[in-house]
Amino acid sequence: MLRVAEKYSDEALVSEISKGKDINPAIRFLYHDHSSSVSAFIISKGGSSQDAEDIFQEAVVAFINIVQKGKFRREASVRTFLISVAKNIWYNELKKRQNSENRERIFESEKDTVEADISEQIGDREMKKQFRVLLDRLGDPCRKLLLLFYYENHTMKEMLQHLPYENEQVMRNKKYKCLKQLTHLVTQDPLIKTKIK
Repeated sequence: MLRVAEKYSDEALVSEISKGKDINPAIRFLYHDHSSSVSAFIISKGGSSQDAEDIFQEAVVAFINIVQKGKFRREASVRTFLISVAKNIWYNELKKRQNSENRERIFESEKDTVEADISEQIGDREMKKQFRVLLDRLGDPCRKLLLLFYYENHTMKEMLQHLPYENEQVMRNKKYKCLKQLTHLVTQDPLIKTKIK
């Protein structure tokens, strides 16, 4: 049977948490009385119900820490304070997600550029032999991956049957890293460097 959350005034709630002995009833009250307000805010700002739950948990932990350190000034109600903390946490989370998406876009764009450059160069028959020498210098994982793709013209799906990668995305990322290494070797090779100028 679920226990009904005890009722607390803001003053009693802060006092109970400050004591730090058995704060579980106080925490249940926080969830019972305040989680819906925070959830409504997070969801209204594009978050999911799981985001709302996670953010509220973080806000409660922050509130408890502040109270137990004697830093809660009671200038605002507990509800207002929790929502304010949740807002800050959520906006920081959105910034992180946006930065992550931007990094991913840059990564994908750079991958396309590197791959196009290498594809064009390997397509030149005169340089294929020299590229094979450079591929050998990359080591087996990269050599095998790039040979399958550029020399044997396998699709990414077909390559998964020959290489130990979990999925196509993991293999694409590995291919990009291999191409970056190959590009570095190309810029140091006098014969190829002369050809691509």
